[in-house]
This record gives sequence, structure tokens and C-alpha cells, in this order.
Amino acid sequence: MKRLFLLGGVIAAAFANQASAQELTGTLKKIKDTGAITIGFRDSSVPFSYLDDNQKPVGFAMDICYKIVEAVKKELKNDKIEVKLNPVTSATRIPLIANGTVDLECGSTTNNADRQKQVSFTNTHFLTASRFVSKKTAKLEKIDDLKGKTVVSTSGTTNIKQLTEANAARSLGINIVPAKDHAEAFLMVETDRAVAFVMDDILLASLAAGARDPNAYVISKDAFSKPEPYGIMLRKGDDAFKKVADTATADLYKSPEGAKLYEKWFTQKIPPKGLNLNVPMGPEQTKAFAKPSDSADPDAYL
Repeated sequence: MKRLFLLGGVIAAAFANQASAQELTGTLKKIKDTGAITIGFRDSSVPFSYLDDNQKPVGFAMDICYKIVEAVKKELKNDKIEVKLNPVTSATRIPLIANGTVDLECGSTTNNADRQKQVSFTNTHFLTASRFVSKKTAKLEKIDDLKGKTVVSTSGTTNIKQLTEANAARSLGINIVPAKDHAEAFLMVETDRAVAFVMDDILLASLAAGARDPNAYVISKDAFSKPEPYGIMLRKGDDAFKKVADTATADLYKSPEGAKLYEKWFTQKIPPKGLNLNVPMGPEQTKAFAKPSDSADPDAYL
């Protein structure tokens, strides 16, 4: 009788495991079936996701994504899951998430209501505002100072949309030039093909810090937006995978490791040039880490 009982337990466990495997859907099932997870990275979004001297993607968002990967491995009970790296741009990142090419987009993507119609985001990892960088010699302080001038922003971003809207609302007559990426946009200011570059302030800070003459540039105090949340992008409607990512990021941000990770990328020297962005954690960022949220509402972080 004891032997029959044990045999019954083994059979029941086998059926339970089989049922559990069958219950997997979406991204988790894809990762289990292929044995791989694909991370989308940016090549010049310092310090979130960019290439180091060895052309390896590094950054604050990349470190966060690797924490999510660890959680996925634990969830699927498979520590041999391969991590594949796929480059994305501002224009390709949403389509590549939506069509299943990329599982996690690890960069500097703003979480907003429009994008949430197409994709999902895990908990906010940074708060930024849209401003412009220009040469100090141009003496441009306010948005209205851009009137009638050539201004660049990166194609496919919320920033170029905000610039376009402000241009129309204020009748500024700005000549707006789209660039393929942040590096190209900043180069246009550097070479005087544009007087200003509109982008998230933290990205502008990193580009200016890495310029030949960092002291030649100034970032406007005047902003095109309220503080905006950055989030790691996921496929829409994939609740099981989002739960793994949300739990992993919330645990990281609320732990002492979260603050240390922030300090590593924003208040210390970073590769490849040893630049220090000198951007300490502000009150909004502190609140975002203490109470992790995937909200797209800027007011939720004030």
C-alpha cells in the first residue's frame, strides 16, 4: 500500500509539472522554448545603455535588465538561459518589442500614455525632463530664444514631438531637423549645423560631459515637459512576464543595492572615458525608488 501511495505521488507530481509547463504563455514560454532571452540596447544613451571601448553594451539600464534576467532564470528554474543582445534605435525599439524580436528594451525610453497603448513598462528607473543644450556663445536661455533657428532632436522620441508642439503653439518658426540618434544630434550642435539639441536633460548632460570642451555647453533651465519616467519596455498584455520584471525591479530599487547602482552610474567615473556626470539622486528619484511604480503620470512622482 505504501509503495502504491508513493507511486501515486510521483505520477501526481509529474502531471503537476506538465500542467505548470503548459501554463506558461507569452515571453516566458518563448524564453523557455528557445533557451534564450533577447535584450535590446542603445549604442549612445549614456549612462543608461551604450557601447564601451570593447563595443560591449553597458549602463544603468543594462544592469537593471540583467537583474530581470536573473529573476527570469529563477522563475524558469534554468540558469543556463542565453542572453542575446540586439541593437535598437528610437525608431525601431517599439516595433522590435511588439513583434517579438526583443524581450526587454534597456535604455532611456519614456513611459507615457501613448506608448502604453502599444507596449508595457516595468517600474520607473529614472526621472528626466526635456530641455535643450546649446553652446554658451549662442546665449540661448529660454525656449522662445530658439525662434527662427535650426534645432535638432532625435527621430522617434517624445522630445521631437514636444519640440514640434511647442513650435506650433508659440509660432516660433523653428527649423526642426530629425537626427537618427543622440550622437548625431549632438554633433550637429558641435559643428554649428544646429544651434540647439532638444532631448532628456540627463542625456544632454552625458553628451556635454563627453565633448571635446565640456565647458562650452549649457543646458537650459527652461523645460518642454514635467519630470518624465523612464522604464524598461516589455510586450503589452504579457502579465506573467511583467510580474517577474516588476518584482525584480521593485526589490532592487527598494534595497540598498538600488542606491549603490544609481551612484555607480551617476556620481562616479564611468567607462570608457572616466566621465562623472555628477547627478546625485534628487527627491523625485528617491521617491520613485522607495515606492516603485510603472505610472506614466509625471504628477505621480512629484
